[in-house]
Amino acid sequence: MTNNFKKTDNNEYKNMDPYFVTGFSDAEACFYLRISKNERYLIGWVVEISYQICLHKKDRVLLELIQTFFNGTGNITKLTKDSVQYRVTSIKDLAVIVEHFDMFPLITQKWADYQLFKQAFEIIKCKEHKTIEGLQKLVAIKASMNNDLSAALKAAFPDTIPAPRPLVMDQKVKDPN
Repeated sequence: MTNNFKKTDNNEYKNMDPYFVTGFSDAEACFYLRISKNERYLIGWVVEISYQICLHKKDRVLLELIQTFFNGTGNITKLTKDSVQYRVTSIKDLAVIVEHFDMFPLITQKWADYQLFKQAFEIIKCKEHKTIEGLQKLVAIKASMNNDLSAALKAAFPDTIPAPRPLVMDQKVKDPN
C-alpha cells in the first residue's frame, strides 16, 4: 500500500495527493447551500454556501492536512463534544475548492451535488443572489441538492421547479500516472 503523503524531515505530512483529497471528499465532504429568512437583508433572505467535512475530534489532524492542502483556506472548529468541522465559506476561498474539483473530479453521486454547488457558487460570485431572480435560481438549485427544500422555503417559493440534476454516468478514476 502506498502512502498518500510525502514525509518531510520533521516527520510532518505535506503535499497530499490531490486524488486522495477528492476521494476523501467523495466519502466525507458536503457541498452545502443554505437559504434562510433574515429581514436584515434587502431581499429578506440570507444565502450561505460552504464546503465542509465533519470528523471525530481524534481525526482533527487530517482536517488540518486538508486545510493546508487548500492553501490554508477555511476554518476548523469544534462542532460537538466529540466532533470537529473543516468549513470553507468565503467566495474567494471557495474558488480554490472549485478549481480543485474541476481538475480532480468526484466520481460518486456527490459529483452531481458538486455541479449544482458550482452553479450556486457562480451565482453568488456574480452577486446575483442579491436579487429576487438570483435568489429564485438558488432555491431551484437547492431543491435538487441533498436534502431538498425546507418547509419554510417551500412555503415562500411554492412554484419552484427544481434545477435539472446532472446525471452521474461512467465516472472513472483517472490514472494519476
